[in-house]
Amino acid sequence: MSNQDNRSVAGPNIVTDLPGKKAKRLVKADGEVVSPSSPRAYPLAVESAQGLNVTDVDGNRFWDFASGIAVTNVGHRHPKVVEAAKNQLDSLVHPAFCDYYSPEPTRLAERLEAIAPGNSPKKVFFGNSGAEAVEAGMKLARHHTGRHRFIAFEGGFHGRTMGALSLTASKTKYKRGFGPLVPGVDHIPYPKPGKYGSDEAAMEATFDAFEDLIRTRVPVDEIAGIVVEPVQGEGGYVVPPEGFHERLREFADDHGILLIADEVQSGFGRTGEWFGMDNWGVEPDITLMGKGIANGLPMSAMVAKEAVMTWGAGTHASTYHGNPVAAAAANAVIDVIEEENLLDNATEVGAHLMGELDALAEEFPQIAEVRGLGLMIGAEFVDPETGEPDGDLSEAVMHTAWRHGLMILPCGQSTVRFAPPLTITKEQASVGIELFGEALAEALE
Repeated sequence: MSNQDNRSVAGPNIVTDLPGKKAKRLVKADGEVVSPSSPRAYPLAVESAQGLNVTDVDGNRFWDFASGIAVTNVGHRHPKVVEAAKNQLDSLVHPAFCDYYSPEPTRLAERLEAIAPGNSPKKVFFGNSGAEAVEAGMKLARHHTGRHRFIAFEGGFHGRTMGALSLTASKTKYKRGFGPLVPGVDHIPYPKPGKYGSDEAAMEATFDAFEDLIRTRVPVDEIAGIVVEPVQGEGGYVVPPEGFHERLREFADDHGILLIADEVQSGFGRTGEWFGMDNWGVEPDITLMGKGIANGLPMSAMVAKEAVMTWGAGTHASTYHGNPVAAAAANAVIDVIEEENLLDNATEVGAHLMGELDALAEEFPQIAEVRGLGLMIGAEFVDPETGEPDGDLSEAVMHTAWRHGLMILPCGQSTVRFAPPLTITKEQASVGIELFGEALAEALE
């Protein structure tokens, strides 16, 4: 039952056992017809959602601190986004943008060119998912450079299609049974300070690995691109040391390698800037976008410097890319972020949320580290006696939090991620962390 007696009536409100009767029936039916490859965090059967609120089929109301894995950045069903998509549905659904022209995607491309990191002229290729953007970026990098190899990072997640999966190195389960993958991909350590003891040591470990790689195993003139998440997502919401991306840019330039930023999770205001790389003032050669771009409609983009987008007509396309309904929603997302000053809000509320988590860490030594930028925040759990990651505890806290009405998701070995909508208030953030603290205390009993 509800633990929300002293909180806003618009907040979480659990009115049945979880899962409820209707949810149990739906989960059973789903298991009979849906591929078991789809992972489910817990048996939540969603019927509707608005803003921060998610209501299940049994009438239980939750607060979504995951935003559909950093997708609904302006909140579920933001009125302006819904209106834009509905209006587009009334006039045009599918113009086959790969063969013809359409106003909404062209307008969106102009706006993405304007907000993408850096000041160089750029061009846009649309896709339907983050993984498609990654695949497009890999193909363009090979085509433009005439090289075929890629460097990615341990802990990185870039998707599950074959090229994107080849770059991914966050969990072995994603690759088991699917080899051989795309050849020519090597991984080096992402500079996670906690692993090496200091920012400086983490940085040196990464660039020592680079030098060792090109000295002993990989001809540097065969490397087409370095693919990096500005802030690692699935790998644990890891923020690299100051200076890392600047140094990475220099390394790429020194060797004629394209720098490819995977902003699928860190983009569209998630870190308090339009894109993660903006926090360091670094301009990638190729920026990969997805998730929050259209607030839940299938849409992605690969944005490259005009000087890099050198492939010709017919070299790459997609039936549904540039869909005008998704493009209209994406244009509305940009409007909402600008009009409601959500970049500033993400920065301010994110700092508040991290402060609340830091205070909780003082009470619970199981929280080893709180890290993040904007509203892309992770809390990492360890065994206080050994200092080893405690994935069992992070899973237990996630499930217990759900039973308290708070939707959160895991990442990394033992980290819980906080990625609420950019529209969240400080008051809502405080209630969410209160619920999280209750869940943690219960999980430790």
